[in-house]
Amino acid sequence: MRRLIAIVWAGLSAAGAIPAVADEPFSAEKAAQTCNACHGPDGNSALPEIPSLAGQTARYIYLQLKDFKEKRRENPQMSPMAATLDKPQMLALAQHYAEKKLKSNDFKVDADKVKQGKAKADEVLCTMCHQGGFLGQNEIPRVAGQRYDYIVKQLKDFRAMKRTNDAGNMTSVSKTLKDEDIEALGQYITNLN
Repeated sequence: MRRLIAIVWAGLSAAGAIPAVADEPFSAEKAAQTCNACHGPDGNSALPEIPSLAGQTARYIYLQLKDFKEKRRENPQMSPMAATLDKPQMLALAQHYAEKKLKSNDFKVDADKVKQGKAKADEVLCTMCHQGGFLGQNEIPRVAGQRYDYIVKQLKDFRAMKRTNDAGNMTSVSKTLKDEDIEALGQYITNLN
């Protein structure tokens, strides 16, 4: 009976009805080809609300993948993708993107809003967590040079408590921000290439 099942399984796999089990080891480079469809070649997104992953800290990327997998962070595209990954795969992908170089984005900033954003960033002490130059550290993301629309969306999501996977730090800061503060912060942070 086992032999019959094995023969049927092999036949269905060969016919393409059931995918064959892959014997090759996980490759972050190969897996990243799927990620690049949204996050861009080498992790540099061209889509407004999709973050660039290039140059992000490996720890941050790993924790976000883990949060998507464990439903502490929700996204209709990312949650199902992360659900298929195990810890070594998440770590490998995180390291892959951490080693990539973030390229300047093409967003045209408004110089006055950039000044307002810098003043607001200084006022709410953004660099205490995100570090000088907004380059991030450990589980705190690099936001310098990130996509404008993504920054604005995340700040608004933290303020509205749609995103809560940060131990409350960003929620408490973002609750003090008006829409115009968020837009100015987005201009300033995007400008930091």
